Amino acid sequence: MEQHPLRQTEQESQYHHLESMPIADLLQNINREDLTVPVAVQKAIPQIEKLVQAVTDQLLSGGRLFYIGAGTSGRLGILDASECPPTFGMPAGLVVGILAGGHQALTTAVEFAEDNPMQGWSDLQQHGICSNDIVIGITASGTTPYVLGALHQCKIHGIPTGAITCNTKTPLCKETDFIVEVLTGPEFITGSTRMKSGSAQKLVLNMISTAAMIRLGRIEDNRMVHMQLTNEKLIDRGVRILMERGKLQDYEKVKSVLLKEGSVPKAWSVLEKLNSGN
Repeated sequence: MEQHPLRQTEQESQYHHLESMPIADLLQNINREDLTVPVAVQKAIPQIEKLVQAVTDQLLSGGRLFYIGAGTSGRLGILDASECPPTFGMPAGLVVGILAGGHQALTTAVEFAEDNPMQGWSDLQQHGICSNDIVIGITASGTTPYVLGALHQCKIHGIPTGAITCNTKTPLCKETDFIVEVLTGPEFITGSTRMKSGSAQKLVLNMISTAAMIRLGRIEDNRMVHMQLTNEKLIDRGVRILMERGKLQDYEKVKSVLLKEGSVPKAWSVLEKLNSGN
């Protein structure tokens, strides 16, 4: 098997005899390691900025954003994609998460799913992937065949790509237009990239989708005005946004208009006309 001496995520933990460590010490040490993650992400912001700009450009041009990964990395991509419609009111299918092994792998590990270098491209083709889209590979190691194969085929077909990894000088560098390297170092449990690496990937994904959606006009000031009204908490939030914007006092009236119109922007248009006497 090929060795990867520079793969920081596989290097030995700085902590030993974990099975003998008191719970308080386990928690303190895990937290101590977690505190290093935002610092590592901050160092990668120049790389993240370039990727966000590319994502924004593709979405503004009518393309879609695809995340592709295996294991924890792939699950995080699906999580971020699934939160874009309710948070930003974007249509389903604009941001798509693809996981090695399919939806079954969300809850159950699918053996060797990440080792097939052609399956990732095949999975992308199921969505009619094209050059208007952009694909972001997520792999802590930077060596996952499922992801590398997909990005390689994207490169051949002229599809822009990005990647998020927690190692440097990986094969991803040759296959990716916009690389993001968040160097989180050895894990608390040796090789357990669901920990610091996973946390780093989640932070970067938050930054990518949030910044891109803001640039696409899905946020006004700091409000989620395009959120889907899928529960009472979000309905209440929408009502309060409208009341604050229009300096309105009648909660039930505003709520009634919001529920009838189905979105904050549409409700505001109606309320604005009512307030002006038109």
